[in-house]
Amino acid sequence: MPRRNDLRKSLLIGSGPIIIGQACEFDYSGTQACKALREEGYEVVLVEREAELGGQARSLTVTAEGADVQAFLGDLVARVSSHPSIEVLTGHQVVKSGGFVGNFKTTVASRTDLTQRLVEHGVTIVATGGREYHGSAHGLGSHPRIVTQGDLEELLRGWQDGGRQAQAAAIDPASLRTVVMLQCAGPWDEDGNHADFYCSRVCCSVAVKNALRIRKQYPNAQVFVLYNRDIRTYGFLEEWYGQAREAGVRFVHYGEGTRPDVRWDDGLQISVHDEILDRAITFRPDLLVLSAAVVPNEGSRELADMLKFSCTLEGFFLEAHVKLQPVDFPAEGLFLAGMAHYPKLLDETIAQAGAAAARAARILSKDQLDVGGVVATVDQNKCTGCLTCLRICPFGAVQINPNLVGVGGILGAAEIKAAACRGCGLCPAECPAKAIQLQHFTDDQVLAKEEALFAAIDMALA
Repeated sequence: MPRRNDLRKSLLIGSGPIIIGQACEFDYSGTQACKALREEGYEVVLVEREAELGGQARSLTVTAEGADVQAFLGDLVARVSSHPSIEVLTGHQVVKSGGFVGNFKTTVASRTDLTQRLVEHGVTIVATGGREYHGSAHGLGSHPRIVTQGDLEELLRGWQDGGRQAQAAAIDPASLRTVVMLQCAGPWDEDGNHADFYCSRVCCSVAVKNALRIRKQYPNAQVFVLYNRDIRTYGFLEEWYGQAREAGVRFVHYGEGTRPDVRWDDGLQISVHDEILDRAITFRPDLLVLSAAVVPNEGSRELADMLKFSCTLEGFFLEAHVKLQPVDFPAEGLFLAGMAHYPKLLDETIAQAGAAAARAARILSKDQLDVGGVVATVDQNKCTGCLTCLRICPFGAVQINPNLVGVGGILGAAEIKAAACRGCGLCPAECPAKAIQLQHFTDDQVLAKEEALFAAIDMALA
């Protein structure tokens, strides 16, 4: 059944803890998707919990190919912020969201004065991003020369700018003789539960990129990369690994299941058991760099509860179908992009942001939306208003209309919004009064099919 769609507006949510967005910062993919939708001619409301746009891209300096990330990001943010069709709400967070495709209603609140406003929009793109793990594993935070790869990016940028940043100024790059990078650092190193281990995909590529940068800028510094599973530079990124080995970066494989011993009481040192040499090796590095895991931003679980979609075991948002709908949520009109989905590199983020924008434009470009034929309907003469269907619907398609008359003249009967119904069949199966039927799969139709099936079997056995 066609329905008018007058809300040619999209909402990009990258707020932080918010429960829709209760994540730490707006992912770069959100800015990229915003640009793509703007180029298609649609209005965009961009909600960012932090004071700045850009997400994790703000901490990057250059790509492995040498492209200036900050120059590209600055130009992108400037164009997005100055465009008249894009409303940028920094320092805001989403506190409530409801509705269905073409008719979403989202409440946005300022983090400073707590004022709220209602945004009506046709589609929603969630790009809340991820963050680098910062815990206490391997002495992180206990010694100034134990840093993460993200910290190293900041150090390299500070050294290039003449040591303007405090931490960069405190470490003289000319004095670097040994840099050790330790892979696969994460929460599992704190509690010892390595059953929770998962691969963040991008850590090895980032480590190889930064190792190459150190070797090129400071050739006197030796770089060792310690790993106990594998170096995952997948696809064409394998070329980086080859370049790193040619540049003198040394990769040390230590035993599976063993834990590196990091000490900083009497100078920084780290000991591992080299599998190739079958002996213990102790390093006394000038800098220990942890390739920390990428973890979901805070509030991801609350956001999932608000929008009624699933998360992976690690807390990243789960797409509707990994092959057929890689940027869609199960509920129509909701899309995702960036590290909110899973850890990915910048080029992958840009590609997914474009895909999410294209999927959103598919809806926004229509004057009418066609509702699928397989939707649930309510026979109000049988409805008792027990709320079973309201509680069980995962898509928020059911509401109780107080003006409708149910069985026995009771005011208040269930009503199903056809545009939001996905035809999952849960409410017809659970309705105790049998007041709900699924179109094209009614009880009479299903029973007729069963009778025809068993009649054919009976004839074959006769």
